[in-house]
Amino acid sequence: MTTTVAFIDDHPILLAGLARLFSSGSDMNVIAIGKTADDIVEIAQTVRPRVMVVDLGMPGNALEAIAKVTSRSSETKILVFTASECIDTAVATLEAGALGFVLKGSSLEDLRDAIERVNAGETYITPSFATKVVAALRKEHTKRSVPRVTFSKREEDVLRLLLRGKTNRQIALELLISEKTVKHHMTVLIQKLNVRNRVEVLLAAQELASNGTLVETARPTKDPN
Repeated sequence: MTTTVAFIDDHPILLAGLARLFSSGSDMNVIAIGKTADDIVEIAQTVRPRVMVVDLGMPGNALEAIAKVTSRSSETKILVFTASECIDTAVATLEAGALGFVLKGSSLEDLRDAIERVNAGETYITPSFATKVVAALRKEHTKRSVPRVTFSKREEDVLRLLLRGKTNRQIALELLISEKTVKHHMTVLIQKLNVRNRVEVLLAAQELASNGTLVETARPTKDPN
């Protein structure tokens, strides 16, 4: 299935290059480009690409635009592609609802992988940068208590595999369910744990595992088709 992509960046040469490179394959279709924060919102509302790859250093408030898009639509996923190596900025973008944070020094293959992962509903952070970002998120997360919740057996299975670093596809294969069902469980877990993204689900799961409450179970729910 072809992934529809939009690129928003105020550097015209980079923007044109990205659009050309990602239009040359059969698995991705670049359907829009933009150059301001306002374009992020407008493209999400009118064109509705599966993934929007956005820069932060552009006219307007990019973080505000990202939050607006992610709060209004689950159809479009946001992947930030930036030169900024500021940890606070990375944390802020993830908290605004972005699913990915890729540094502009990354390879084309890394960016393509990030787009595919974000399209699947997973979180992607440039590997060399990820440890620092996750540490900052964990520090922020410890300020909030994890709610005591009851999980179905299937939700526990998903959490345990998530703790082992499995992707949605790997979780689906191991549990013999569809990726769509894994995404459904992840959405329910985000709501139950009162967190904002996959990374925070993982942090909450780590805390629950450490204090022994992850073993709580409820009557299993039937998986959706």
